[in-house]
Amino acid sequence: MFPCKSISAALFAATALFAQGPAGIPSSVPAAGNVEGPRFSRPSNLPVQDLLNMKGGDRPVSLKEITIEQRLNSQLPLDMPFVDEHGAAVKLGDYFGKRPVVLALVYYECPMLCTQILNGMVRSAKVIGLTPGVDYDVVALSFDARETAKNAMAKKAVYMKDYGHPETANGWHFLTGTPESIKAVTDQVGFRYKWDAHTAQFAHASAIYVITPQGKLSKYFYGIEYSPKDMRLGLVEASHNKIGNVSDQILLFCYHFDPTSAKYTPVALGILRVAGAATLLTLGGFVVIMLRREHMQKGNRAS
Repeated sequence: MFPCKSISAALFAATALFAQGPAGIPSSVPAAGNVEGPRFSRPSNLPVQDLLNMKGGDRPVSLKEITIEQRLNSQLPLDMPFVDEHGAAVKLGDYFGKRPVVLALVYYECPMLCTQILNGMVRSAKVIGLTPGVDYDVVALSFDARETAKNAMAKKAVYMKDYGHPETANGWHFLTGTPESIKAVTDQVGFRYKWDAHTAQFAHASAIYVITPQGKLSKYFYGIEYSPKDMRLGLVEASHNKIGNVSDQILLFCYHFDPTSAKYTPVALGILRVAGAATLLTLGGFVVIMLRREHMQKGNRAS
């Protein structure tokens, strides 16, 4: 098992944008991960501050606290209660037990980074050759406790249309929850974000997570673009090879997941082993053919 690695905000400078919350909506509900929570929204007529390029004490939010700390093999709190897009009370564990899960921590009214995370996830889902609801499940979880099932359903409708396969709707789940339930999940994943009261925005980094059917963190994929090859191999590996095909098994034998780069990279020894096995099979096949040919020739001479 690879050691946990803290991913600093510097690695996300290109993608750790500040996702703006719903403008003009005051709220007294604390945000998970921030004891102060969102108290007010920025008036819409104020200019947006360039938080990423601000210097020293002028920066209202410390980007050092906006991180994703890898906690591979950690167990998610499957008993935490949430509400699904239909308004039904559910537990996180309802989506585990049979298949691996792709988890996205976003919030639905975000017009910036969260949208890009979901866009990237759907782009990858379109080409990995695995079926949501059959081979794996998708769980999007809002970390804004103010959001409701109505927000979740609206967001699901957008992405089901984008994905283009309405028959897989039972494999896509959009959840909302209380600050306590949200915090239990984000803490376990290592997802650190902050609410900035000066601009009414959440500051957070971007990633999606592959979870085993037992609810343990298996892979972290960072950014907003997710390699279909890496996603497929990550899901196959998380399922303990219960999904996928022979080609996937060969690739997993030859490739090794690097948690630092969040990519599968070739392993020389594995490639040599596969090449050696292929050579032995080829030689074995040649020997069998030659023996059969010799046997046939002897039979012809005897007749």
